[in-house]
Formats: sequence, structure tokens, C-alpha cells
Amino acid sequence: MEKKQSIYSALPVLFGFFVMGFCDIVGISSDYVQRTFDWSPMMTGFVPSMVFIWFLFLSIPIGNQMNKWGRKKTVLLSMVITIVGMLLPLIKYDSITCMIAYAFLGIGNAILQVSLNPLLNNVITDKHLLTSSLTAGQVIKAVSSLVGPEIVLLAVAYFGEDKWYYCFPILGLITLVSAIWLITTPIKREDPTLADKHISISDTFALLKENKILLLFLGIFFIVGVDVATNFISSKLMTVRFNWSEEQVKFAPQVYFLSRTIGALLGVFLLARMSEIRYFRINIVACIFSLLIMALVENDMVNLVCIGAVGFFASSVFAVIYSMALQAKPKKANQISGLMITAVAGGGVVTPFLGFAIGTVGIIGGIFVILLCVLYLTYCAFGIKTANA
Repeated sequence: MEKKQSIYSALPVLFGFFVMGFCDIVGISSDYVQRTFDWSPMMTGFVPSMVFIWFLFLSIPIGNQMNKWGRKKTVLLSMVITIVGMLLPLIKYDSITCMIAYAFLGIGNAILQVSLNPLLNNVITDKHLLTSSLTAGQVIKAVSSLVGPEIVLLAVAYFGEDKWYYCFPILGLITLVSAIWLITTPIKREDPTLADKHISISDTFALLKENKILLLFLGIFFIVGVDVATNFISSKLMTVRFNWSEEQVKFAPQVYFLSRTIGALLGVFLLARMSEIRYFRINIVACIFSLLIMALVENDMVNLVCIGAVGFFASSVFAVIYSMALQAKPKKANQISGLMITAVAGGGVVTPFLGFAIGTVGIIGGIFVILLCVLYLTYCAFGIKTANA
């Protein structure tokens, strides 16, 4: 009976991972933003920045504050912020309001990522089941990323291209359903007395003084940069190089997210059978070759396969680096977790450089920005020493 109750309580928490995937609409929606407001590629590159930069400023403070608020209330706060942001374009639609809506989406998502994973601990007591639940959450997030472009295209199909921003209230409605489900589900609060109340933000950032932690922090920074940048450039690549139509171009981010989902599922099984560092090395080298082929071969099907290949081979790298960081400082797991989530801001920092490269050099310049990120990750894979290296 207790196990059945635990699963029942976990369902609304797991549904929260679907809301977590909404950030990935920045890829396809940025195309409509660019056309609507006649923005340059560089200006459009700041759209993902408005979503992902908040991880840099909010992850550690929210993690510390969550001890006071409680995990469930913190998750609900993230959803309220997301809902408000998704309604703003309906009140007034212009470039400023649109960017504010993206910012609210990012703020809500940053708070959600910090608080949702720990909330699973409140409802799943079996450690083996917890690992499976966390994996299931990441798969749900990947499915959301796959569905996201369809929600944007659904808004365009029903309301017209000039009303593409109606995708925002659709996302807000789904978030509202998630929040109501969570509110109506009894979840026992964690014991606030067990949390360390004396850890400051400076204490957490002081961990970066250790070379290995710094390198892994930057690893998270750049793998998220690769993820967001590949999503961002995928549709633009097919439009610029091959003049794909709006109906065709939607397949580029879909191929990317589908491949990432398959790669993550396969990674769960393969990582149980081989060392994480070996898996990291094999996949990151494959990423390099995929990007080089994408840059040098101008064939639409080859490029589409390469987009999917980057998603597939990069899919488990975040989890591997995150795990390596936790293993490096197991006694400071909470601080390491907050620190690594802060590095998700890489998704907002890399894309302006990507937009600048596209605007000055062309689409091949954007590909080489992603390649530079992957080259750093290659250094991580081969340069950081581990026990099983």
C-alpha cells in the first residue's frame, strides 16, 4: 500500500519534468522572433540567453533558500512564474514583452531544475527506484523537448504565423495543470532541521578553486552550450543551406531531440556495462566527426543525420560529468549539485557567440562555435584523471 501511495505521489512530480522541457522551444521559436521583428542573427542569438542565463544567478541562492521554503513550495513557485510569463504576450505583444516572457520561462525553469529532482526524494524512498525515477524524469523531459516544436507549429497552424506566440499560453496551460496536480497531491515535507544552514554562496563557489571541479564545471557549461546551440542552429542550417520550407524545417529540431532521447535511453544500459569515462571519450570523439561532416558536406540528408548524431552522442555527457563531479566530492554532494546546475547558464552564453559567428562568417561559423565547445569537452574526457581511466 505504501509503495502504491509512493508511486501515486511521484506521478505529478514526474509530470513536472515535462514542464522542464519547455525551454527547448527557443530553437524553433527564435526563427519566428527573427522574422517578426526583423532581428539580425546576433540579436536572435540572445533569445536562448534570456532563458538560460538565469541558471548562473539563481541556482545556488534558490538551493540555499529551498531549505527554508520547502521543496514542494519551491517547485510550485517555479510554475507560478512560468504561468505568469506565458500569459504576458497576450496582454501586450512586442519585442520587449516577448523577451520578458522568455526570461520568465528561464527563471521558472532554473528554479524548477534546482527543486524538482530533490522533491523526488520526498516521495521515493527506495534508492534503486529513485535512480529509475530520475532516469524516467529525464526521458519525460526529452519527450517534452520533442513535442515543443509541435506546440509552436500548432499555434502557427491554428492562429497564423503572426500569432506564433500563442504557443506561450498553451505552455502556460500545461504548467497550470501540472501545478494543480501537485497542489492536490499530499507530499510530506523534508525535515528542514537536517539541512545545513551555514553554507553561503561564496562557500559553494570556493569549490571551483580545486582544478578538477573547475574543469568539470566548465564541462557542464559547454555540454549545455552544445545542446542549446545545436537545437538553435538546426532549423537555420537547413533553411540557409537548402532553402527548406517552414513545414520541412521543423524536422531538424525534431530529429535532434528524438536522437537525444534514444541516446539517453541507450546510455542508461551501456553505462551499466562500461566505465563512464570510456563512454564519455567514445561519444565525444564521435561528436567531433559529426560536426566536421556537418560543416564540410553540403547535403541536406547528411546534415540532418549529423544533427541527429550530435544529439545522440552528446545525450549522456551531462550525466557523466555530473556524476564525476559528485564522485570527486561525495561529502559535499548538495553544494556540488547546486554548482553544476549553475553551469547550465552555458546554454545562454554560447548562443550569442553562435549568432555573431553566423552573422559575420555564415552558418559554417556557427558550426565551428559548437565544435570549439566539443573540443573543450574532449579535453575533459582525456585530460581529467579518474580511478578507472
